[in-house]
Amino acid sequence: MTLWLVRGGVVVLAGWAGSELARTLGISLVAGALVGAGLGGFAVWVETHAGGVPVERLFWGTLGGFFGLIAGLAVGAAVASLLGTTGMAGFGLPALLGAYLGAATALRRRADLEPVSAVLFPGSTRRGELSKILDTSVIIDGRIADLADTGFLDGVLVVPQFVLAELQQIADSPDPLRRNRGKRGFDVLQRLQRSGKVKVDITDLDFSHVREVDRKLIELGKTVGGKVLTNDYNLNKMAELSGVAVLNLNELANALKPVVLPGEAMQVQVLREGKEPGQGVAYLDDGTMVVIDQGKRYLGQTVDVTVTSVLQTTAGRMIFTRLRDDESVSGPRGA
Repeated sequence: MTLWLVRGGVVVLAGWAGSELARTLGISLVAGALVGAGLGGFAVWVETHAGGVPVERLFWGTLGGFFGLIAGLAVGAAVASLLGTTGMAGFGLPALLGAYLGAATALRRRADLEPVSAVLFPGSTRRGELSKILDTSVIIDGRIADLADTGFLDGVLVVPQFVLAELQQIADSPDPLRRNRGKRGFDVLQRLQRSGKVKVDITDLDFSHVREVDRKLIELGKTVGGKVLTNDYNLNKMAELSGVAVLNLNELANALKPVVLPGEAMQVQVLREGKEPGQGVAYLDDGTMVVIDQGKRYLGQTVDVTVTSVLQTTAGRMIFTRLRDDESVSGPRGA
């Protein structure tokens, strides 16, 4: 609240300064006050958006704009020498265009300047690379808290205010299931904040011109140079197409599942019937489905099986097995 009062004071003072300047120039006081207030509002807008911009982007943009301004003034001087006096517009327009082109070109070619940025701003560059931006789905999922407790995550976990707002909407939903998911998300965030293994940063940086939360996450990733941490398939693909690095928690979970090869033996408990006649279904500790040929008659029992094949699908991995032999069945047999 105090910050917004200060910002409002800046706009009011800028409007007053504009009216005083208008009095000196002999023009309308109202027009001068409006122009001054507009410039004050523009300065406040720049300040609010600059807070989340990495310092190296500010540096290269400013440096590119400065040299572009010099080049624009040189072009304006050359035009004036050829055409005679052109007034302030003859210098102002080339200078403005030069500053814009210089800043835009420097920012677009920032990737080529990364080796220099790493030397000039080593701390800032490293922080950007280590930042993980959490989306709503990965917070509600909850596994991120377990992963953080292991110490495998480094850097800062960034949680935008617009993600918190979406969580609040879910927690206030009349649907009991959605309401419980939203509350779970807040519990996970509190657990992350209490954890001594990671640092959680709640950022106010927003993108008012973007409505969708997923697009805002991508824009935030571009701005801070961080990675989006999610388990949403669509956000994963959208971020990759936008050039933003993504860490998918589901892909990590699949990569950590134990590898089994055809011919290997394992012991599982038949929990339910399969889709095909006579099939039984079991599950490994990590949730991988094990399909047992002719395992239906051992429902509820523990059996020894041999892996025949492994199928990787978009939904996960399935292991197909057959019974090793009748003597390997634990406990009394079913009919």
